[in-house]
Amino acid sequence: MSDVVLRIDNISKQYRLGQVSTGSLAHDLNRWWKLLRGKEDPYLQVGQVNDRSVASDSDYVWSLKNVSFDVKRGDVVGIIGKNGAGKSTLLKILSQVTSPTLGSVKIKGRVAALLEVGTGFHPDLTGRENVFLNGAILGMTSSEIKSKFDEIVSFSGVEKYIDTPVKRYSSGMMVRLGFAVAAHLEPEILIVDEVLAVGDAEFQKKCLGKIQNVSSEGRTVLFVSHNMQALQAICKRGILLKHGMIEENSDIDICIQKYTGLFQEADLGSLAISDRLGRTNSNGNALFTSVSARSESHSSWSFDSKEDVFIDLTLNIRDYCDGLAFYFVLIEPLGMNVITNYKTRIMENSPKVGEPLHFSLKIPKNSLRVGQYLMYIAVGDKDLRKWYDVIDNNINLPALSITSSELDPHHNMGLVSLPFELKLDN
Repeated sequence: MSDVVLRIDNISKQYRLGQVSTGSLAHDLNRWWKLLRGKEDPYLQVGQVNDRSVASDSDYVWSLKNVSFDVKRGDVVGIIGKNGAGKSTLLKILSQVTSPTLGSVKIKGRVAALLEVGTGFHPDLTGRENVFLNGAILGMTSSEIKSKFDEIVSFSGVEKYIDTPVKRYSSGMMVRLGFAVAAHLEPEILIVDEVLAVGDAEFQKKCLGKIQNVSSEGRTVLFVSHNMQALQAICKRGILLKHGMIEENSDIDICIQKYTGLFQEADLGSLAISDRLGRTNSNGNALFTSVSARSESHSSWSFDSKEDVFIDLTLNIRDYCDGLAFYFVLIEPLGMNVITNYKTRIMENSPKVGEPLHFSLKIPKNSLRVGQYLMYIAVGDKDLRKWYDVIDNNINLPALSITSSELDPHHNMGLVSLPFELKLDN
């Protein structure tokens, strides 16, 4: 395998749908005995037909299908995909938590995995005892664990609670200690799932820095996240999964661009929202009836970063309004407000009741990094003391996708790009 530390060869994973066991050993034995004698299954649901001659494909689902790739020593690989794409199943196979239905996996070196909050921890043991337990599972000697113990505890920030049973830890404390153990016990391969989303911003920064240090030491990292900024910061290579199969295996920027393209709603045009429920904290004097996104070249919800993007809105004036002011926020999927356009006055006086009002918002080109953005839009009186209509996540607007046709390595170093005026003093 030379420098290849992970070789995944045509693996597939199948799961059976529904309840496989009866939930009782006595009932399972009774079912087995009846079926062995050619009798009907005594635990069939009412109306269910027991046809053992037909194996229906609908009873099974392929979580992964024909997945193959190699990972070399020192690679930091970002694994991305929509929910249900097979990311977690792949990591469980690589961590040897479960085995593939078909195919093979060859691993060279020791693997440490952080797949879920509290993975590998015994709830009744203290944090100190769990550090030694995890180290032993990874094949570390007691002296090796002791030499790293103080560093692990310091990194996790749970010194005060290290002799407390972990069942009393918060989810954030569990993740802190779990990541510290996995990263500091020097595995050749570190596998990290989306659990970092549980930690606060300071700890996430520490984790990303530690992952970069691990890779610089020649160890391999597989990193699953929906945070495109984190992936671009630490990964050079990406693997995009779609419906359990590899859609793209190449440069991380290309994978992110294709990932954002999965959310594109082609030729969507104007989206009618007047009849959508979920509006809150508003009196309905004015009501958004449609919203659409466009550029000079097309109407869609996915755009190249080099295009000016226009958000077109139609407002139905249903009752007297004390002027109009518009409120707009662009939000990352993890909840960070990227752009806020607070209290832009549209009109000082009330528009005519019963007539539609059309207006647009322009997002300048080259101002947004590649990624997905949710929108929060609202309209109120001219001073925003009263809300007439509020469109938030309850209305389920499509996500605004920004892609990039030119993979400029400096383009995505910040959340937004703003023009600065430089003046040279003579």
